[in-house]
Amino acid sequence: MSTKPSATYAVEFLQTAVKQLAAVDPVHQRRIAKRIDALATEPRPVGAEKLKGSDYLRIRIGDYRVIYQVEDGRLVVLIVELGHRREIYR
Repeated sequence: MSTKPSATYAVEFLQTAVKQLAAVDPVHQRRIAKRIDALATEPRPVGAEKLKGSDYLRIRIGDYRVIYQVEDGRLVVLIVELGHRREIYR
């Protein structure tokens, strides 16, 4: 179950995530960008899973995964890593 935040979160990217997004096919880039933008209003959407042993969350977009961290104190969603599911967990 997700909770509705009362404020909009800023979305920030680590430099690694920016490079990873740039390497993705443009068709998939648009889908991924749309879902990342939605994290600003719903940082913990239905289907987001907390990764074991860390404070990171994961969302699935087809065969792609976005790993991110929610910083509630600063109202920031930090995109840490993204990529194809066969590569992202390595």
